[in-house]
Amino acid sequence: MTLFDKIKYLKELLNEPCQNYSDTFKSDIILFFEDDFTINNIQFHFLKKNISKLEIEDWLNNLLSQFVLKFNPEEETENDFISFFL
Repeated sequence: MTLFDKIKYLKELLNEPCQNYSDTFKSDIILFFEDDFTINNIQFHFLKKNISKLEIEDWLNNLLSQFVLKFNPEEETENDFISFFL
């Protein structure tokens, strides 16, 4: 997969309808990427690795799970929390 394909796939995953509580954090992730889903956005550096669609899904699911389990808005911002996972 090219970087463009990986970014496009991640965007598709983030734009899927919410099915559970953890999915509500997808909008925070979109905001983190400044709604700039292009190869020029340096925040997608983690997708430059040779990773598959399944690994992208796993990364997103892990991040969403961590939001539910560990995110504390009194101690950190959503952006700080996401940055930790990149």
